[in-house]
Amino acid sequence: MQVSVETTTGLARRLTITVPATSIDAAVKSRLQQLAKTQRINGFRPGKVPVNVIQKRYGQAVRQEIASDVMQRSFYQAITQEKITPAGAPSFELKTDVVGKDLEFVAAFEIYPEIEVKDVSKIKVEKPVVEISDKDLDNMMDTLRKQHASYKEVKRKAKKDDRMTMDFVGTIDGVEFEGGKAENFVLEMGKDRMIPGFEKPLVGAKTGDEVLVDVTFPEDYHAEKLKGKAAQFKVNVKKVEQLDLPKVDAEFAKLFGIEDGSIEALHAEVRKNMQRELDQTLKARVKEQVINGLVEHNSIDLPSALVDQEINALREQAKQRFAQQQGGNVSNMPELPADLFAENAKKRVTIGLLLGEVIKTNAMKVDNAKVDALIESAASAYEDPQEVVEYYKSNKELFQQMQNVALEEQAVEFLLTQAKVKEVKKAFDEIMNKQA
Repeated sequence: MQVSVETTTGLARRLTITVPATSIDAAVKSRLQQLAKTQRINGFRPGKVPVNVIQKRYGQAVRQEIASDVMQRSFYQAITQEKITPAGAPSFELKTDVVGKDLEFVAAFEIYPEIEVKDVSKIKVEKPVVEISDKDLDNMMDTLRKQHASYKEVKRKAKKDDRMTMDFVGTIDGVEFEGGKAENFVLEMGKDRMIPGFEKPLVGAKTGDEVLVDVTFPEDYHAEKLKGKAAQFKVNVKKVEQLDLPKVDAEFAKLFGIEDGSIEALHAEVRKNMQRELDQTLKARVKEQVINGLVEHNSIDLPSALVDQEINALREQAKQRFAQQQGGNVSNMPELPADLFAENAKKRVTIGLLLGEVIKTNAMKVDNAKVDALIESAASAYEDPQEVVEYYKSNKELFQQMQNVALEEQAVEFLLTQAKVKEVKKAFDEIMNKQA
């Protein structure tokens, strides 16, 4: 077998491979002889069909099959011989395939870029230092109370945190427009879920009032006909309700799995969960800065095959998310264009290649203790953590994913030791509210 390697552009390579005619013709002859023993053809006894008859009927198909097998096998022998690592599947072009002549074909593919991770000392990281205060805990308890609150009707003027039930009709230049009318519409005030300016005139209104609300639709409003239009809504207030917060007592504590109803135990559990979420957020923020710095200081060529694979993966993830939103139905989903995912795919491939090089250069091995810690952290959010831990460890695919995450974190931690890190004190609310 003869092999020649050609660099076309960038990471693209062409292998021209020549396989001796004797090996091809011998393989074809052998396959035809096997067929002669098994094929049934009218006029001939089973197993007695002459090879020349088999050749006439099946020769072309057999030769194509043999050629395909030979190209696949020869390609992998060639890249091993030339010490080449393809970054994707090759495309084959058959040049010569004639009886009695050497088989010649071309394999086109891309290789992985040669990577030298550099300038890691130039990576700048701002590492937040955060402590959870008693006030932060009190704020979280208020949040939990609101999540479990109910509403009760009141006969007073509406406040900005009330809930209001209303009928409304919207007009533009005195004419009703499509989508501008509703009955028994429930609005949780203070959450800015309506058009800017809609809620303000309703503060101070009470049951039975009719309120005229003048607004201007935003220029980026989703309905083309309404963009930038001035409109007026006639609102009839049918009910005003105020938020009725539950007391922090034994019954409230039991809602969160504190069976003895201890308020101290509830506070401890809430603080533990706050700390876990804070740690995850801080780790993610630091990791993002490290990776962004790594990418910024290391520009590499990307194999288009890897980018295309990542685009397909992102497209499939988007499809699955859509399916979940539509109750599993994706029949109405159009094929999303590759351009929609290209930028993200390129960044993900870049990150993967760079972190892979960091791992290889530093001969990093998976830290099993870190894998266990990651699994336990993920499991701690569930009712039965041990059951989740056992599930992860018994599922090869999930366990492998956790090993990959652990190895990636080890690479990030190594880069962090080389980077310029500046610790900055931050408030819990500043970090977590921004994250939200």
